[in-house]
Parts: sequence; structure tokens; C-alpha cells
Amino acid sequence: MPHADIAGVEATPRTRLRWWTELPLILLVYACYSAGRLLARGDVSTAVDHGLAILDIEKALFLNAEHPLNRLFTREPWIGVPADFWYASLHYLITPVLLVWLFRSRTVHYRAARTWLMTSTFIGLIGFTLLPTCPPRLLADGHGFVDTMAQYSSYGWWGGEASAPKGLGGMTNQYAAMPSLHVGWALWCGVILWRFGGTRLTKVAAVAYPLITTIVVMGTANHYFLDAVAGAAVMGAGLLLAPYVMRIMDRARARFGPGATPVAAPVGPATRGAGATVTVGSAATSSSIVSGGCQTSAGERIPRQRESRFASGAEPSASPQDAGDGAPAPAR
Repeated sequence: MPHADIAGVEATPRTRLRWWTELPLILLVYACYSAGRLLARGDVSTAVDHGLAILDIEKALFLNAEHPLNRLFTREPWIGVPADFWYASLHYLITPVLLVWLFRSRTVHYRAARTWLMTSTFIGLIGFTLLPTCPPRLLADGHGFVDTMAQYSSYGWWGGEASAPKGLGGMTNQYAAMPSLHVGWALWCGVILWRFGGTRLTKVAAVAYPLITTIVVMGTANHYFLDAVAGAAVMGAGLLLAPYVMRIMDRARARFGPGATPVAAPVGPATRGAGATVTVGSAATSSSIVSGGCQTSAGERIPRQRESRFASGAEPSASPQDAGDGAPAPAR
């Protein structure tokens, strides 16, 4: 069926996701995340004041579950050591694996999920910059917290300074506790598993993973409970902003990226006389074109040459026998 007559075409750029463009983008976002943590190193005394203020708020609201969990993780190595491995590694493994799985198996939903994750991560970087916060493990001994990662450092690759590999603790900002992106990313993973997993096991994992991560970050004395709440809030804000971010990216790609350019078909004297319009980029013509003794009907690829049997000024017959099979009726 021929398309409706259009004077021109407004080409919409179609983007096909490729792994060799997605991987550098993800690496760039993670590099910004790591660099942001380093650049956002605030004054230590200010970070300690923020940590103590959060602890006081939790005590006033009876939300300070960090102390009993930390004592349990410190007293029981069979809990503390796996928790340290969980904290130090799983967010580096589970999150990329789910991204790759979405990219390969749920391509339609991948871009929205990826944009949600990246937007939330950048919001978290703003939180690290504006509110440097000392984690419980770095507070003075009188506050009753034990750094389990330092206590069990002989069991893993991390050192006593942070969850970074031994000797690289100085390469990370240890006062980037608010919000907890460990919890935020785990919540993202849980939503993705629940939404797209499709099995009972993935539903269980969708609930268990963010819940256990929240317990782990408090039990290892790396985050306060309110840090975890802030991590969930950051993911919520990223989810709300993701559609607008994608819209801005689409507009920027349409304006600056390689895309189709609207081109109007040239209109010659003959086509003006026939009142025809051609849509560039479409396989179908909107109406017949009559020019130089050639008649092309809608759907024909090669014009048929027909010699006129009529004298100048005579009108051709509307009979199909004269026009040829399939030829359009002449205009009156």
C-alpha cells in the first residue's frame, strides 16, 4: 500500500546497541565513580561529625542495629569472613553479570535499566561530595565498632584500610559512606531479577540479595542503617530521572550524532503539473509520474515507454486497451 503524500521526511535516528560501544560507556561511568570518590575527600573532622550525627539520629529513632550486628560478625568468624567476602566482591560481580544478561537476553529493556543504574550512581557521587561521612569502623574505639575487614584481613585479598586490595587502601575514599551504593546497586539487581528472572529461584534471590547486603554493610561496620536507606532513595530518584535522561540523550544523538537527514525530493516542471510529491527514503511513490512520454504507475520500478498515437492537443482514451494493462486512468 503506498504511503500517504508527505512533502519531506523527518528521519528518526535508530540506535542499535553494540557491546563495543556499551563497554566503554560502562567503564567510563565506573571510572567517574572511582575518580569522584577520590576527588570528594572531605575534611576528616567534618566526616566524623556527619557520622556521629547519623548515629545520634538512629539512636533517637531506635534504628541503630549496627552495634548488635557488628558484635555478632566480630565474635563469629563463620559469619564475619563470608560477610567480608560478600562486601568486597559481589557488587563487582553480580551487577556486571546482570548487565550482560540484560544486554544479551532482554535487549528491549537493557537501555532503560542501564540508564537507571548510571543515573543513580551519579546521584550517589553528588552525595559523596556534599556529605562526606565517616563509616562506623573508622570512629573512635569508644563508640564500640570493630572493623571486621581489618580483623579478618588475613582471610582475603583486602587490607586493613578498606575493601580495596592490600596496599591500595589509599586509592579509595574511605569517607564516602553516604549513601551506600552497595545497597543501591543490590536493590537494582533485585528489581531486575524480580522483573525479568521468571523463576521462583530468581524471585527469592531478588529479595535476598539486597536484604543480605544491607545486613552485611552494617555488620561489617562499613555503613549506617541510614546510609542504606539513602542508597535506596538514590535508586528511586534515578528510576524517576532515567526517562528524562534517555530523552536528553536521544535529542543530543539526533542533533549531533550520525543520522538520516531529511531531504525533500526535487520537484520538476512535469511533476508540478501532475501534482505529484515523492517521499525520499520510502520505497513507494505517492502518485503516478508522467514525464517525457513515460508513464509510471504506483508500484512500478521501471517506467514503460509509450508512444502517443494522438495528435497534439488530442486527449487519450480512458480505455484500458489503449493505456496498457495496469496503467492508471488519465487525469481529467
